[in-house]
Amino acid sequence: MPPRYRSGLLLPVLALVTWWAYAPGLHGGFLFDDFGSLPALGAYGPVTHWATFWRYITSGTADPTGRPLALLTFLLDAHNWPAPPLPFKRTNLILHLANGVLLYALLARLGDLLSIDARRVRLAALLGCSLWLLHPLLVSTTLYIVQREAMLVATFVMSGLLAWLHGRQLVLEGRLKAGSLWSLLGLGGFTLLATLSKANGVLLPLYAVLIELIVLIPRRPIPDGTARRTHQIIMITLGVIPAATVLGYILWTAVHGLWLGGPVGVRPWSIGQRLLTEPRILLDYLKMLWLPRPFSSGLFNDQYIASTSWLHPSTTLPSILAVFALIGGAWWQRRRHPALALAVLFYFAGQLLESSSIPLELYFEHRNYTPALLMFWPLGLWLADTRQMRWLKVALMLALPITLAGMTHARTVVWGNVQTQGSIWARINPASPRAQANVAEIEMYQGHAKTAARKLKLLLAIQPDQAQLAFNLINARCLSGGVNPTDLKIARTAMLHTANTGTLFIRWFDRVLPLATTDHCQGLTPSALLELINAGLKNPKLATAGPQQDMTYMQGRIALAQHDPDTALADFVRALDLLPHPGMALEAAATLGQYGYPEQGLRLLDHYQHIPQKAKPMSLNMVTLHDWVLTRQNYWPNEVARLSKQLMLDANTDSDNTARSNSAQKTTH
Repeated sequence: MPPRYRSGLLLPVLALVTWWAYAPGLHGGFLFDDFGSLPALGAYGPVTHWATFWRYITSGTADPTGRPLALLTFLLDAHNWPAPPLPFKRTNLILHLANGVLLYALLARLGDLLSIDARRVRLAALLGCSLWLLHPLLVSTTLYIVQREAMLVATFVMSGLLAWLHGRQLVLEGRLKAGSLWSLLGLGGFTLLATLSKANGVLLPLYAVLIELIVLIPRRPIPDGTARRTHQIIMITLGVIPAATVLGYILWTAVHGLWLGGPVGVRPWSIGQRLLTEPRILLDYLKMLWLPRPFSSGLFNDQYIASTSWLHPSTTLPSILAVFALIGGAWWQRRRHPALALAVLFYFAGQLLESSSIPLELYFEHRNYTPALLMFWPLGLWLADTRQMRWLKVALMLALPITLAGMTHARTVVWGNVQTQGSIWARINPASPRAQANVAEIEMYQGHAKTAARKLKLLLAIQPDQAQLAFNLINARCLSGGVNPTDLKIARTAMLHTANTGTLFIRWFDRVLPLATTDHCQGLTPSALLELINAGLKNPKLATAGPQQDMTYMQGRIALAQHDPDTALADFVRALDLLPHPGMALEAAATLGQYGYPEQGLRLLDHYQHIPQKAKPMSLNMVTLHDWVLTRQNYWPNEVARLSKQLMLDANTDSDNTARSNSAQKTTH
């Protein structure tokens, strides 16, 4: 039986083993950034017709593109929110298996281009594919629903490279038109698709340039003539120029960040410190890839300490030198060991956007999904050459995938149980506020609120500026007897010094406001919540319009809960003036109506409609397109008119009820 058919029969077996390894994790829940992206499924109503479809698909705010293709795939699993997590995780796993098939095809094609014998090529491709597919580090991408965007990048990168390689072969054969079209599809079309999934899809042309330089030019040069000129035009326009543009942008962000200095936005580190830190992180990633273990830090890496100088911490300079040595060594050995050189350079190229000068969070495991695609191919080529150490290599061919499958299964068991997951991540990340806040919530859910409160108080003594820990401390106290003045003082201190909490504070506020206004938590009163808000308003890190608007709006919510509609209206007006937006106006007006004050709701809408509408600066991003879609659909005016009509009906009903009550009183007298 030819090698390609034998390998083809083994691929379904590999898929079944991978499914078995991942099956326990399919029953896990939503995590972290899932709650930031997936609720868009219901933000404008169920996605059941074209109007809501276009509102949803353009609603992304991550990257200039908004990642619409990732959003599109979520419609395979749900059309509204909330939704169960199982369908999302199942689709992610199916996509992971599909990526395994694409990786096998890509590695086999690259092996053919290196002129290696067919049996070794197919076996090495199968081994490289299986070690990647079964690696436990990729669990935190595959079972983390929102990271489907990272998985789609891998899908389109591999598809694009395969299409481009096919086009290049056609050009080599003299079929210039067909070859050019395939190359355009590979390096143009699939780069666009990958970038619409996540920004690092723009690196596809750079991967092609690396393959061209390391594998193709030394072995498959295109002869002089029309074919060569056509190929050069393709590679310059679709490969070199896009790759150089990306490298130029990264260099510009680095120089600009170093010139400005100081912390970047809400980040506690500068661009210079980030550049010093990322080599340490890259080596940590490589360690996890080559020395895998069943458990890792998972999603909670906010405790990672940035390098503040070349020698602090002491591993900073050695890590930088090691990274440059790996890159330089790979380039130097590209002719003698092309597969190894390509794997190393492909990996570091894949980390360029997320692990260099762009001010993202420092550390995430899912950043290895696409960069590690070729990582285990050189090992597969070595194992597949059984002319020496035959039995040792055969044993490793069996042992390595089985070992990785076992580790992945152990890790997915953790991912399938929220309680176990939180406990293990808290033990692995003792200094991570996110991990500790997460496990505290789990302990409270399990009825151990006092234990959670003790742990949180100890952590807050070390990290007094961590608002998420302070909020969870109040939650734990509410469940175990009540909040005391010391707890509230700790929370005020946290609010006075915390970095931007995003939506954390307002989501927590929504949960505790009913407790504070109904005396269901002793010691937690509306006045106590106001003091927390006032502390936040004084925090210079929360001085931008967004956080100020959120906190002012919360002040109005408290006034409303205390049946003071005029004060609430004044607070809502101030919040709206900070950052005028129709969604904010509608939410505040609807809240006034729900509490029984439709007249104040109407006054708020009237105030919004008299706010001068500033022309928004035009920019090429998804936010602009989303605004255009809403304008085209007349969405906000329709929503304002609908709510105004309902509030008027409610106000008239209240007036009628009041008139009838007064008439009845006169008749009685």
